[in-house]
Amino acid sequence: MKYKVKFVDMPKHYQTLRKEILKTVDQVLSRGDVILRDDMRKFEKDIARFVGTKFAVGVNSGFDALHLSVRAAGIGPGDEVITVAHTFVATVAAVVHCRGTPILIDVGQDFNLDADQLEKAITRKTKAIIPVHLNGRLCNMEKIMSIARRHKLIVIEDAAQALGAKFKGKRAGAFGLTGCFSLYPFKMLGAFGDGGIVTTSDPEIARKITWLRDHGQDRLTGDIRLYGFNCRLDNLHAAILNVKFKHFPQWVNRRREVAKRYRQGLQSLKTLRLPHFNDKNYFDVYQNYVIRAEKRDELVAYLRKKRIEILISWTKPMHHHLALGLRKFKLPETERICREVLSLPMNAEINNQHVDFVIQSIRNFYRK
Repeated sequence: MKYKVKFVDMPKHYQTLRKEILKTVDQVLSRGDVILRDDMRKFEKDIARFVGTKFAVGVNSGFDALHLSVRAAGIGPGDEVITVAHTFVATVAAVVHCRGTPILIDVGQDFNLDADQLEKAITRKTKAIIPVHLNGRLCNMEKIMSIARRHKLIVIEDAAQALGAKFKGKRAGAFGLTGCFSLYPFKMLGAFGDGGIVTTSDPEIARKITWLRDHGQDRLTGDIRLYGFNCRLDNLHAAILNVKFKHFPQWVNRRREVAKRYRQGLQSLKTLRLPHFNDKNYFDVYQNYVIRAEKRDELVAYLRKKRIEILISWTKPMHHHLALGLRKFKLPETERICREVLSLPMNAEINNQHVDFVIQSIRNFYRK
């Protein structure tokens, strides 16, 4: 189907940056700078400065950021890690691949880890917490970090969807031992392929992840420090990300404008719950604009007939996938959310006319 309103408009996104990107690609390839070069080092430094950490390490994906963080933190067999099911499977997979045990708790009304349930899930085997900052909004990191300090637990932030988001003035990725970001193409700051980055202020963790991403090599000495992996962020991707990062603040501003427009157009509908929360401690960046809707499936079908591209994450809760062995967890809010949510078109390129068309289409559906 050719959509009138796209969920993400990659061709338009590319065209707005085409001249800058092609110039950068030509420069990088003309120099032959393809692996672990200055473009990547610049990107790492700029991201660390932006987030507010001492270090950042470029890796091949958001999953690699999580996996290497869990491994570098020393989490292994017998260690329990508390996180949520309302996330992409990569969050839990990072724990499982290190032979840790995921412990899933429910989420709150903002789709993020319910900090009020956290302490009840802690046992003598608990070693870490992975809060997931979903849809461009942080978890309550004040409460989570307080609990973590009291129980001497590691915190690894899954900030894949939250670059630029803040809680009490502090950015996602600056609270825990590490912050893990995805640079997947459809993220607010996305490569044209897979990519990820880890932020940390711990020099030893930064060093370990730098080795782990590159076959365990210490490139300064030539020594192999450990058995590692091949999951570097490609230098060409980093060079393109450097171009994009200059535009990132204005993209965040545009997303917040679009979210405000959706709110103004939809807030009178009692059949919807919108992702706006009256707490000035949060600065949300709206990686996704996720609503909860009565008659969700009928609304989705109607919007698609109107050639509006929407997304549902996730129709089936993660802990209901039998192959994952997580069925023992009872998470009623997570299960309700999966029956009710849909994500509306949200990107920096969308124009106000398209936003208004989405709003009017939703209003027309419920009017009928």
